[in-house]
Amino acid sequence: MTNTAVLNNVDHHDLKFIPPSAPTDADKVNQVLVFPTEFPEVQREFPIFFRKGQDGAFQPVALLGLDKDENLFLGPKGWRTRYIPAIITRGPFLIGLPSPDNPQVQGQGAMIQVDLDDPRLSRTDGVPLFLPHGGNAPFLNQITGVLQLIHAGHQLMAPMFAAFEEAGLIEPVTVEINTSDTNKYVVPDMHTISAEAMSALSAEQLKTLHDQGFLHLAYMVLSSTGNVSHLIDLKNMKQAG
Repeated sequence: MTNTAVLNNVDHHDLKFIPPSAPTDADKVNQVLVFPTEFPEVQREFPIFFRKGQDGAFQPVALLGLDKDENLFLGPKGWRTRYIPAIITRGPFLIGLPSPDNPQVQGQGAMIQVDLDDPRLSRTDGVPLFLPHGGNAPFLNQITGVLQLIHAGHQLMAPMFAAFEEAGLIEPVTVEINTSDTNKYVVPDMHTISAEAMSALSAEQLKTLHDQGFLHLAYMVLSSTGNVSHLIDLKNMKQAG
């Protein structure tokens, strides 16, 4: 169990974050959860697919690699992309919401919580979270923005997928990738937006999706699949040494 506390400028006035100088275990994954609120940035870098979670609900993921724990977008010093998914960027910080399981924020609104056992936190080294007189330092303001993006994106998940399913847009797909004549990779249990179903939408369905704010997100998912070719290029470069 993590040592989680509500972040505040009294108990944590001297708390600092040490930016990793090399990839961490959190970076070394072949898929990462992404949120609708970050689709505009994600779709420029990574292929977006849908997977069903343990609760049976769909969730969007960015495909990062083809082998277990393989992130082809990592270099020796970290990510080599213009954008890093928010769930990675947030680091040891999270939004605490009032619930019976989270008594630290009972009777309050959403609060920033922090895992005090995370090795990236220090009282002596790193980037400060608070200014000397108690205000938020620029880094903490940046993290606050990331957490707000995650929170808003999480709230969009269920209605977005409900709208996609209502319009008949989601289809299962097995991602089969040939990096050479002899190397074939299969990524099972994925789903995506059906290009055929998109093209068959009626004017009324298009308007409904647009009014709900989900039409452009469906197009972004479709557009993102073009990044599979970049993923293949990265895999071939890795195999070539």
